[in-house]
Amino acid sequence: MSDTLVGVAGIAVLFFCLVARMPVGMALLVVGAGGIWVIDGQRAAIASMSSETYSSVTAYALSIIPLFVLMGNMAGAAGYSRRLYEAAYAWIGSLRGGLASATVVGCAAFAAVSGSSVATAVTIGKVALPQMRRYGYADGLATGSVAAGGTLGILIPPSTGFVLYAILTEQSIGKLFIAGIIPGILLSLLFVLVIAVVTMLRPSEGPAGPRTNGGEKVRATMHALPLICVILISIGGIYLGVFTPVEAAGVGATLVTVLALATRSVKMGDIPAIVLETVTMTAMLYLIIIGAHVFGPFLALTHIPETLALQLKAMGLGPYATLILILIGYVVLGMFFDGLAMLVVTMPVVFPIVTGLGFDPIWFGVFCVIVIEMGLITPPVGINVFVVKGVAEGVPMSTIFRGVFPFWFAMAACLFILILFPEIALFLPETMK
Repeated sequence: MSDTLVGVAGIAVLFFCLVARMPVGMALLVVGAGGIWVIDGQRAAIASMSSETYSSVTAYALSIIPLFVLMGNMAGAAGYSRRLYEAAYAWIGSLRGGLASATVVGCAAFAAVSGSSVATAVTIGKVALPQMRRYGYADGLATGSVAAGGTLGILIPPSTGFVLYAILTEQSIGKLFIAGIIPGILLSLLFVLVIAVVTMLRPSEGPAGPRTNGGEKVRATMHALPLICVILISIGGIYLGVFTPVEAAGVGATLVTVLALATRSVKMGDIPAIVLETVTMTAMLYLIIIGAHVFGPFLALTHIPETLALQLKAMGLGPYATLILILIGYVVLGMFFDGLAMLVVTMPVVFPIVTGLGFDPIWFGVFCVIVIEMGLITPPVGINVFVVKGVAEGVPMSTIFRGVFPFWFAMAACLFILILFPEIALFLPETMK
């Protein structure tokens, strides 16, 4: 059997393992090591597993993961998600569809300390969904805004998606974080626009909330201000060159922890559970990274990336047609696979093709993360939809999927704008110090 056929068989086995819900990291590790064993022998497989495992988990840059995960978990436990939502609610809640728009804004703000779409959807959903039900919002719009808003957790920095992409492609984590800021704001505005259009066409789905006076707006903003300051310090420090991404993660985690303990939002007795949750999430992400570092050399041995690149070049489609073809492939895969798994499996194949076509790797990182976001709300898998279903008891899954449908098109529009104007993602990284 040729090396290429071994590679094809390995990818097929990997997809089977993922469909069977085998942990992503373990599936990558088993298939990668097994493939190297078949092609290059037992000694090479064992050497690859040992060396890649050690080099992956001891990399200094990876310490950013537990620190940002801790920051998000601490902020969630302290109830800062409620403060962010209430601040957004005070300013725009009185508009038609304002509660749903406040949900999107709250998700965008909480994403700046979370880095996880699931955590963002859960924490904001628990606060926002009861409010929207109280004021008679349609279930589709209410759950759709939470599920779609939650996806901002992996676009607005810090982002586990960007960290994983940076490690797989050897790009700058700091530049990727900064590159996600303007696209994240753009996508948030597009989500708000979707809500405005839906409530304009069907006003009963998103009635206006109660008006708030100037004093209430100021109080709600002041309650959210400490966390907003932490966000500005950590992300602003990366942009200005004051901190490296790892240092920014450490500063952010420390400030959020001190704030939570000082205001007694979190008690000392809550710390062990928060740390355990952080360790569990970190271990899962580390296993994915280890598996990716073993699976990558296996793919290189099969020569599949070079073969695909040559075939695409021979088709003569041109850069943008090839990019659209890759986008369609990602959308289809996103219907069945977890976003991070999709990123790890495809990047060794896709990245050399894209960079060979002349696309900026930082820009493509933002592009990929938005595509992954689309997969988070695309049936039949749609992880964020299942997460929101757990929070919104009694709402049928079909209703939630119908609710996220307009937001999916907003993501597609964001991708189209990003293709037309790549400077949206590249402007801030190019001005970094």
